[in-house]
Amino acid sequence: MSDLENQNLDEEEAIVTLELDDGETLDCAVLTIFPVGDNDYIALLPLDGQAAEDGEIYLYRYSETPDGEPELGNIEDDDEYDAVSDAFDELLDSQEYDELVSEEDIEE
Repeated sequence: MSDLENQNLDEEEAIVTLELDDGETLDCAVLTIFPVGDNDYIALLPLDGQAAEDGEIYLYRYSETPDGEPELGNIEDDDEYDAVSDAFDELLDSQEYDELVSEEDIEE
């Protein structure tokens, strides 16, 4: 994962612009912000480029500065990344289950 040098969070559209190591920028949709342990994390979906075509999801630590500005940080520990990735997968599974249940309720 690349270092985050700049981020902009537009709450209405839920878009984050990442500045990658090579200086390029990448717009990502905010999928969700979720807690794991004592920290919050954010899941981002690239909107264009190879990462978007591959369906990659970027996971970062998420916090807010004292004045309410969003702040993202890299997850550098493999154990932490595994825990965050597992929590995100569980969140996706529960959302898919909720969608299936609500679709069945509509059909009945």
